[in-house]
Amino acid sequence: MAMPINVTSTSNNMDTLSRNELIGFVNECLGLTYNKVEQMCTGAAYCQMIHILWPGKLPLKKVKFEAKGLEHVYINNWKILQDSFKKLHIDKDVPIQRLVKGRFQDNFEFLQWFYKFFTINDSGDHDDYDPVAARGGQIQARAAPAAVRSPAARPAKKTVPDAAAATGDKLIKPPVAVEPVEPVELVTVDLVTVESVPVQKPPAGKVPVKKTAPAAAAVSNNVKRSGSNSNAEVKRLEGNVNELTLTVEGLEKERDFYFQKLRDIEVICQEKEGDEVFSSFVAQIIEVLYATEDGFGPAEEEGEGEEEAEVDEEEQEEY
Repeated sequence: MAMPINVTSTSNNMDTLSRNELIGFVNECLGLTYNKVEQMCTGAAYCQMIHILWPGKLPLKKVKFEAKGLEHVYINNWKILQDSFKKLHIDKDVPIQRLVKGRFQDNFEFLQWFYKFFTINDSGDHDDYDPVAARGGQIQARAAPAAVRSPAARPAKKTVPDAAAATGDKLIKPPVAVEPVEPVELVTVDLVTVESVPVQKPPAGKVPVKKTAPAAAAVSNNVKRSGSNSNAEVKRLEGNVNELTLTVEGLEKERDFYFQKLRDIEVICQEKEGDEVFSSFVAQIIEVLYATEDGFGPAEEEGEGEEEAEVDEEEQEEY
């Protein structure tokens, strides 16, 4: 296939598609069942769509589709995509650190650019491409298409601008099916005839006084006290949640800061690996960077460790 045509993302040349239309485009191309733009943060879908256009420029077997919540695996997918961009001379900056966070705006903007890039470079000569087989069966779709069609060949979708604007491009949930209720048998009760009992009138000049139960006032006071205690407990727990949230955000920022430092050091070491002067020094630094501990290891080894742990648990249960 010919070399790619670069696309500059500006408001004038970008198609104004909604989030649902963009996700539908990705699902139709790859036989996926994504329902949110944020799911594109793994980078795996972009890798396969580049593989559709230029199969020899991206090693799809190294892409992980089923890594849920593993940010370092997402970063590896994005690096594979970035390397393919360099090979194809695609002039596009990939903000990996922002995209892997899964925020809507960052991923929505990148997906808009990629849709424009894909449709311009798609020649439609990949009718025999099976997306599920190409990725080795990862993420089996409910109804995967037999072949990928060109976006230009797809029928135009009917959209209702007023309804989309009113709902903010959100999916409208279908009505919930209500299970039929079994009929309830009515039980007939025979009424008992009660003979009239003469009512005794109070003596003249005396008015009966209705006594109030003192226990009712005590119950009301207990309810008020328990309600005030519950409100105080809720406020205390909300304060604890806010404090923990701030702590987690601070730890995430600190983690990202040191991770980027280590990544910069790794890049410098890789550039100096062939240098005879620094070879031994670089080897020591690489050894420290790639050192592992119990319970922590590289992304490729995590799956094997989990499988071994599951086997050990099954053996213990048998004993």
